[in-house]
Formats: sequence, C-alpha cells, structure tokens
Amino acid sequence: MEMASLSEGLTQILIPAAALVGICFALIQWYLVSKVRVSNESGSGGYNDRLIEEEETEEGVDSLEVSIKCAEIQNAISVGATSFLFTQYKYLSVFMGVFSIVIFLFLGSVKGFSTKSEPCTYNTGNICKPALANAFFSTIAFLLGAVTSTGSGFLGMKIATYANARTTLEARKGVGKAFITAFRSGAVMGFLLAANGLFVLYVSINLFKLYYGNDWEGLYESITGYGLGGSSMALFGRVGGGIYTKAADVGADLVGKVERNIPEDDPRNPAVIADNVGDNVGDIAGMGSDLFGSYAESSCAALFVASISSFGIGHDYTAMSYPLIVSSMGIVVCLITTLFATDLFEIKGVSEIEPTLKRQLLISTVLMTAGIAVVSFFALPSEFTLYNFGTEKTVKNWYLFFCVAIGLWAGLAIGYTTEYYTSNAYSPVQDVADSCRTGAATNVIFGLALGYKSVIIPIFSIAVAIYVSFSLAAMYGIAVAALGMLSTIATGLAIDAYGPISDNAGGIAEMAGMSHKIRERTDALDAAGNTTAAIGKGFAIGSAALVSLALFGAFVSRAGIKTVDVLTPKVFIGLIVGAMLPYWFSAMTMKSVGSAALKMVEEVRRQFNTIPGLMEGRAKPDYATCVKISTDASLREMIPPGALVMLTPLIAGTLFGVETLAGVLAGSLVSGVQVAISASNTGGAWDNAKKYIEAGGSEHAKSLGPKGSDAHKAAVIGDTVGDPLKDTSGPSLNILIKLMAVESLVFAPFFAAHGGLLFKLL
Repeated sequence: MEMASLSEGLTQILIPAAALVGICFALIQWYLVSKVRVSNESGSGGYNDRLIEEEETEEGVDSLEVSIKCAEIQNAISVGATSFLFTQYKYLSVFMGVFSIVIFLFLGSVKGFSTKSEPCTYNTGNICKPALANAFFSTIAFLLGAVTSTGSGFLGMKIATYANARTTLEARKGVGKAFITAFRSGAVMGFLLAANGLFVLYVSINLFKLYYGNDWEGLYESITGYGLGGSSMALFGRVGGGIYTKAADVGADLVGKVERNIPEDDPRNPAVIADNVGDNVGDIAGMGSDLFGSYAESSCAALFVASISSFGIGHDYTAMSYPLIVSSMGIVVCLITTLFATDLFEIKGVSEIEPTLKRQLLISTVLMTAGIAVVSFFALPSEFTLYNFGTEKTVKNWYLFFCVAIGLWAGLAIGYTTEYYTSNAYSPVQDVADSCRTGAATNVIFGLALGYKSVIIPIFSIAVAIYVSFSLAAMYGIAVAALGMLSTIATGLAIDAYGPISDNAGGIAEMAGMSHKIRERTDALDAAGNTTAAIGKGFAIGSAALVSLALFGAFVSRAGIKTVDVLTPKVFIGLIVGAMLPYWFSAMTMKSVGSAALKMVEEVRRQFNTIPGLMEGRAKPDYATCVKISTDASLREMIPPGALVMLTPLIAGTLFGVETLAGVLAGSLVSGVQVAISASNTGGAWDNAKKYIEAGGSEHAKSLGPKGSDAHKAAVIGDTVGDPLKDTSGPSLNILIKLMAVESLVFAPFFAAHGGLLFKLL
C-alpha cells in the first residue's frame, strides 16, 4: 500500500504541537482578561478575587461601592457554582467506579477472562492481544475520557465566573470592550477544551501502543472507551446542570416578572443568585462536557473504522492519525479566526455584535476548508481501501477532503438556519412576539410551529452530508464528516460560552445597581448570546447525528451483523422502542424541571410574603435556600434519565441481542434528532421573542411593550415553557443518541458473544 506524504516522525510532532499551541493561546487570552483588575488589597471581603479598580469611564458615575458590589456578586456566583460541581462530581465519581467495573467484567467475560492471544477479527491470519487486555484498556480509556470531560466542564465554569463581573465593568467603557472581554473568556474555554481533548487522546494512543504493538485493531477498539467516558459525564452534566438552571430561572421569572413586576436579575428576587449560578453549571460546564463528548466520539469512531481498513492493516500511522491531524488544523484555524473578533476589527455599536459572532463561523469554515485540503493531500495516500461491511472499497484522498468539507459546511448551514429561527432580527421570532398580543396561548402555538418548521433545513443538510460522505468513503466518510462539523469546535465553544458570560454580566449590572446605559449594553450582549447559544446547540445536535451514525456503523461491523433488515421482527421492535426513548427521556427531564420549579416558586413567594421590607429593598432575601433547592433537585433528578440512557443498550443487547439493539440505535437516532432540534429552537425563539419586546428596538416592538404589559407577560410565560426545552431536554437528547451508540460499540464483543439471552431461551 502507498504511504502518506507526511512522515510518521513529523506527525508525532505536529499533533501535540498543535495541542500545546491551543493551550498557550488560551492562557494568553486568560491573561488579557485578567488585566481587567478586580482587587481587594485588604482582603476584608473574605474572598480571593480582587475588587475592581476604579478607572476613568465615559459615564464617570460608577462609585467604588458599585464596584465592590460587583465583586461580591461575582464571588457568590463562583462559590455557588464550584460547590455544586464538586457535589455533582462526588456522585459521578461513584458512577465512574461502578461503571468501570461493569466494562471490565462484561468485556473480560467475552473469552472467559482468558489471557491467551486470539486470532484477529479483521486482519485474518494475524494474532491479536487477548480479550482481557481489551477489557482492561477500554476501562482505562473510559476513565481518561470521564476525567477529561469533567475537567473540561469545571475549567469552563471557573473561567466564566472569573469573567462575568469583568465584562460588566468593561461595559462602562463601551460595548466593544465588554464584548472583547466576554469573547476572550469564551475562547479560553474553547481552546482549552479542544486542545486538552486532542492531547489526552494522542497521549493515550501512544501509551496503549506500548502494550499493543502491531495489534492496531485491539488498540483502537479499546480507545473507543475514551468517547464513552466523555459522553457519560456529559449526560449527567447536561441533565443535572439543566435542571439546576431552569428550576431557578422559571422560579425567578414566574414570581419576579409576572407576579411582582420587577426586572430580571433584580436583587430583591431570592432566586436570582441560583439563576446566575445555573447559567454556569448548565450552559457552560454541561455544554463543554457535551461538545467534548462529541469530539471524542467522532474521533474514536473514525479511528476504529480506519483501524480495520488498509491504514490499520498496513500500519500507516500518519493516515491512521488523519482525524487527529484534522483536529490539529482546526485549532490553528480557530486561533486565526479568533483574532478577527478580538484584534483585527473593533465593535463600535450594539448592532455589530451579532454579525461579528456570525462572521466567526463563516471565517473559520472558509479557512478550515483550505486546511482540510492541505491535510488530506499530505496525510493520506493518493489511493487506499476502506472496510465496508465485509467488502473493500477503494478510495482516493480527495474523496475524504469532500467528506470532511461537507460535514463542515453542513454545520454552517445548520448554524445559520438555527440563527434565522431563533434571532429576533428575523421574521419567525418577530411573528412569535406579535402573537403575544392575544395572550400566552397563541404565543405557545406559534412557538411550537416555529420549532417544528426549523427542523426541515438541518435534516436535509444532515441527509446530504450522510449521502455524499457514505457514497465516497463508506462509514469512515460519515465519521470524518462528523469530525469536519466539529473541527472548528474551539470557535464554536467560544461563541457558545460567550452567551452565559454576557447573561451573568447583565445580572451583575442589575444587582449592583449600575446605570441604565450599562444595563442596555449588557442586554445587547446577552441577546446576541442567546442566538449564539442556539447555534451552538444546533452544531451539537447535527454533529451528534453524524457521530451516532458513524458509531452505529462501527457497532454493526464489530458485532458481525451483515445487514440490518427493518422487516425482521427482532429489528423492528428495537426500532419502534428506540424511537420512543427520546420522548421518555424528555418526559423525565421536563417533569424534573417542573417539580424543582414548583418548589422554587413556592419558596420565592414565601420570602416575598414573609420577609418584611423585601419588596421595598430594605431587607435582603435568603439566596442560600433557593440555591439549595436547585442543587438538591438537580442531583436527585439527574439519576433516572441518566440510568435510562446507560442501561438501555446493556439490557437490549444482553436480553435481545445485537440485531434488536441495532434497531434501538437507529430508532433513537432518527427520532432524537428531530425532537432535539425542534425543542432547542422553540425555546430559543420564545426567549428572544421576550427580549424583542423588552428591548423595544423597533416601532413594532414598542407597540407590544413595555415590560409589564400583557403582551410582555404572555412572552414571559412562553419563555418559561421554553426554558426546559432549550436548556435541559433539547441539548441532552443529542447526548442520548450518541452515548447509546458509543456504549453499544464498546460492549459489542460481549453482545456478539453472549447477547440475545431471551431469544435463546425462547
């Protein structure tokens, strides 16, 4: 077989070098953010963050007292978020330990815990390492993925809570300065996550290779545990964080805005600190773990499929590492793209915020397309063969360029479609806002219709990407298309993390009593952030569809299934049950948010009714009780949905066999993508319809407002209904479909050997 132009030695240097460049760039961005100084030399505040230095500003109206207040609120949010994540990770460490034992026992029992080497499954005639070794190394990979995922989420949360008050203070100098602070903070998270994910995966492969040697089939099969670890932590992070943030948000909105007619983030509202903490543990930590899981799984799927093709059999390390080289190029491209937002162009007005963020997506996509062409030419042989369900498919290197590129551009199409349906700059959201004139019922009807309609273009984009990539390069093509969609993950995460940071900055401005002008600036940053958060969810869902299909193909290959025939009863029952799972999962998470919000509403009402002087601002609310309600509810309620996702493949594969499990995976993929997109976009549209009325930026918006009008109250109710859809159920569903697929792939040897117990008994 012809080898790649790029030598193995150079590949071994380039991949870790790109990861280290990403980490260094993140640290530089963090340093620049830290220059917005927050210092209390006396330490009398009882916290480590420094109080904001007074500087000459355009307004010159913010006193030292206001600055001290900003620092205190930032500290309260940071302490609350850290405390919650430590408690959550304590529970998850128990799960990690138990599930590690399950992986080892299931995979070790495939050959009766034998330590004898076995004939290879695909590279026939060669001898591979024993199944017990695969059990051990898959367990290690699972733990590495889990630790990296939780670490990514935690780092993101710390950076976001470090940056929120700094963004508020920079808003005193102008919207451009505040934007750069928020965006740089998001970039710290984006680059740290992308670089850490790549570096840990690269190091793991090289360490595992010391044992596996020439057994690349076993090596890359065990590496799939890395994706399983990443996604299982992401599931609990997304669900737990989503329940936390939405319980507080719903409670704060229903009592504060609708009943008491006070502004969002008003310090008199007892749920306001819990709401701000929730933005960080749900939208930052949960989202970071989620996108890391997608990246890990798409890489693992591509590596596994390649290992059973000519790359693996011919031991072409550079071609085998193609997915990692694509990700390395992505880090470099995103670094250049970030400079366009922070250094090369300056934002001077509110109207420039959203176009600048959208331009980041376009610039990174165009530059990455050129980067993929270079990588495909140098890292791949001009012609090679890929494994295609028992047959060999001859592929040229430019085929893979098109596979990765179509995934990348499909991601951009999904991002822009999401933006069109969730931004209040366009008619869909304005129509939803207009429907509020006749009350909450019509608002809900219009919002649901918008969500269902918004599914059409993303699904066609995914369908085209699947058809082209599969036609060109079989399942490997789909795996690298998913990787293409995620290749600009550093930019995607920077844009996504920017939203919650801006949201917190607005909350801090309100609670610290800063001027109306500053609040207007932070509101503008927040409104753009809502749209970009929806775009981030669109990317996550689209990539999850491609990733889970690639993992599905790898599972079918590993389980030895020749064809998946939907007309067979075994497969069809799996298909219909799998299609039901996203609805069951959504029911659990929605009800969890509802139950927790119910307690929150009762507590907020109790405080307003029983604390003398609270409404007049003469007394302080009891924030701690509301934080405790959200914490307890999220930790308790995240377990049943998580158990549903983790246990379904194990039960289906063990009792019903690999064919039924294949049906379950196909059903959950087809149904889950639709539900996830419609839920996320419906919630995003309702949120921005409310903000459209509140901002009053046009004659139409002014006719619906102001805050406190009947139309505004109807919009708040729509936003409240949409909160758990867009921040809990919707984004968690993409983890459901890919997590079940990667879990099935990891346990495929066990299911193939011992699965289908029920049918065997019958």
